[in-house]
Amino acid sequence: MRKRMFLLWMMLGCLLLSGCGEKQPQATEPSLLLGFSQLGSESSWRIGNTRDIEAKAAEYGISLMMENANQKQENQIAALRRFIAYRVDVIAFSPIVEEGWDNVLKEAKQAGIPVVLVDRTIRTESEDLYVCLIGADFYQEGVSAAEYLLRKADALGKDHLNIVEITGTEDSTPMRQRHAGFMDRIAGDDRMRVLESVNGDFLKSRGAECMRYLLEKYGKRIDVIYSHNDEMTMGALPEIEQAGFKPGQDMVIISIDGGQEAIDILREGKINCIVECTPMLGATLMETALALKEGRPVSPETHPVEQVFSDEQDLSALAPRGY
Repeated sequence: MRKRMFLLWMMLGCLLLSGCGEKQPQATEPSLLLGFSQLGSESSWRIGNTRDIEAKAAEYGISLMMENANQKQENQIAALRRFIAYRVDVIAFSPIVEEGWDNVLKEAKQAGIPVVLVDRTIRTESEDLYVCLIGADFYQEGVSAAEYLLRKADALGKDHLNIVEITGTEDSTPMRQRHAGFMDRIAGDDRMRVLESVNGDFLKSRGAECMRYLLEKYGKRIDVIYSHNDEMTMGALPEIEQAGFKPGQDMVIISIDGGQEAIDILREGKINCIVECTPMLGATLMETALALKEGRPVSPETHPVEQVFSDEQDLSALAPRGY
């Protein structure tokens, strides 16, 4: 009997010791809670930007509250208010348009939550309503597009070029600055004449509609098409071909973004030039958010280094774009 009791106590002791020796999983608090409002998913660029931000948040150990505004400013404003109510550490968003943000940003400021602009900037009555901007230099993108066209005109020996422009979303930062940079750079060159600028809203379907309208109105008078993003460009290309023209030959095609599909079409010769606008902004955003939580200073503007891809180059060794 004593022996049996001894064995039972020994077994119980082993069980207790083994239980104490196991490492119990412990919940860890995220280093930071970031609320991010994406403006939509209208293009491969935007989808690539969303994926990059999600991947980098996981890599940096940051908890991410992501909301898609589906191209509506009122959805973005509602999302920002939810972030404020949830008491996130940092708010970031890609504004659909430049105006109309003051009230909600004042609410964020009163709550003590820093705000970071991603991809696009805004116009406010007070610049201290947001901390910094992470995104491309859209004005320089317009300048780069124009500089390619000037070189192309020289190479072709052209003394006159008629240009049509398909712009992005009206009143958005890229629309305004890509237009301004391009127009400022060609100003004073008597060879360049802009027939018309039309709003394609950064959408493939609208790019097709705009191109049909422009072809019906101007037809073979069009020498150059300057499109503010790849999606609109790819919407325009089938319309050009259906009208009996060869894009890249009968008409010089200049686009902006540099997604994989557009680069492949550039290699085929149907696009002549693409100015890069990289969506890979996630790492910079995460590092900025961590710095803000820790009270470290951040740069008021951060622009990625971007390239120009064109028929002037050998693109056979270009690495996959990732978007």
